[in-house]
Amino acid sequence: MRALVSVSDKCGVVEFCRELQRLGWEIIATGGTQKLLDDSGVKTIGISEVTGFPEICDGRVKTLHPKVHGGLLARRDDESHLKALKDNSIEFIDMVCVNLYPFRQTIAKPDVKMEDAIENIDIGGPSMLRSAAKNYRDVTVVCDPTDYARIIAEIEAGGNTTLKTRLELSAKAYTHTAEYDMCIATYMRKAAELNEKLFASFDLKQSLRYGENPHQQAKFYAAAEAVPYSLSTAKQLNGKEMSYNNIQDANAALNIVREFKEPFAVGLKHMNPCGAAIGSDIKEAWQKAYEADTVSIFGGIVAVNREITREVAELMKPIFLEIIMAPSFSEEALEVLCTKKNLRLLQVDMGELSAPQTQYVSVNGGLLVQQLDTETKEVVADMCVTERKPSAAELEDMNFGWRIVKHVKSNAIVAVKDGHTVGVGAGQMNRVGSAEIALKQAAAAGFTSGLVLASDGFFPFDDTVTLAQQYGVTALVQPGGSVRDEDSVKRADEFGMTMLMTGMRHFKH
Repeated sequence: MRALVSVSDKCGVVEFCRELQRLGWEIIATGGTQKLLDDSGVKTIGISEVTGFPEICDGRVKTLHPKVHGGLLARRDDESHLKALKDNSIEFIDMVCVNLYPFRQTIAKPDVKMEDAIENIDIGGPSMLRSAAKNYRDVTVVCDPTDYARIIAEIEAGGNTTLKTRLELSAKAYTHTAEYDMCIATYMRKAAELNEKLFASFDLKQSLRYGENPHQQAKFYAAAEAVPYSLSTAKQLNGKEMSYNNIQDANAALNIVREFKEPFAVGLKHMNPCGAAIGSDIKEAWQKAYEADTVSIFGGIVAVNREITREVAELMKPIFLEIIMAPSFSEEALEVLCTKKNLRLLQVDMGELSAPQTQYVSVNGGLLVQQLDTETKEVVADMCVTERKPSAAELEDMNFGWRIVKHVKSNAIVAVKDGHTVGVGAGQMNRVGSAEIALKQAAAAGFTSGLVLASDGFFPFDDTVTLAQQYGVTALVQPGGSVRDEDSVKRADEFGMTMLMTGMRHFKH
């Protein structure tokens, strides 16, 4: 029995080949793999000894040869194949152990040059994997070092791998080469500015108990590239398994947290914030966020952008929460919160996002793709369109409200006072309806003067301004862009209100 070994990832390969040799296998090796094995005392046959041809073109051509692919592809139950091998002095190759040049890792490097990427496109490796995978009935194909132990165990037990294992490894090899080619194609197509095809690769992270409702099946897949503010790389420290709705809600909360550098806390239900606040520290931010809506937070999700300490944990513990997310938890905080066995605690990377993030949304029979809405304009006094200019306090609250309202389902209105939400109106069919919900909520909580109101879209009429004045709003921030903008500006001036227009909307459907 002979195995051809040529790996970029050399983890465990020496031990693997040493075991194969102990079990009576001959090892054919190429280039750096052969040197490593020879230096480690594993006897090898050089690929040039098999092909009778030297490695050429800086190693670009070494395994693309009939004596390699004939030995892999020939069927052992076909007399004509056997005769062809005998007539051409070709021997069987019973195993291929190959993993590919690190193309993905190469293009992930900052400022990588095209020539470096090209040199890391493997040609011979995928060809050998595909040949061996096609002939899986007779040939074992290995592309993942984690399979080494299983393969050795089967050979030791039965003289060879089982047909079932070879089929599984064949499927794994084709998946490996497909992902590899997809990565190359995506890179080259981007360089060539072609966009009529979209390739995406995601790995199964978790099979979920059910989807949005109990009668729906669901799974959670993760992208290969790790990004900050992602549940795919979050570390769960406590609690039950995450559900489909948990993941949706938690993702929405993380997108809001991403907006803030100062200490910030948000409580969220059904993908909308029910309370959000900044503070001098995370304790103050949490207290303000909780007090913004003590009813809706029941059974909700909380995300903060600072470590959770014992003091904050003690404040959170009495409240029924599904999930708490933070960049870290102190040991003392974990002692407090882990007493609630069902409470999910997630440690999330909240570092800087280095590149624009892509958002995928499925529709029946298709896929919508857009850049994730991570851009938020700073609200500045120069955006003022009314006679009265904003005070410093109003400007701070407008900036806070503007960063929150972009994450509320459209039509969206948020009422703000002193760095925390006091009313949230989400998902209504008209803007006045959302404003009524937010302002009535603020009034019920005793906030009836000096409010700031933020809107994700423009005011089509002056009715929202009129309603806002009745509930004690003194400052408004909105994108502008309506043909009736002047009506809203005129009404604000009549009431002595200040209004700023950012020129950027944040619809969220």
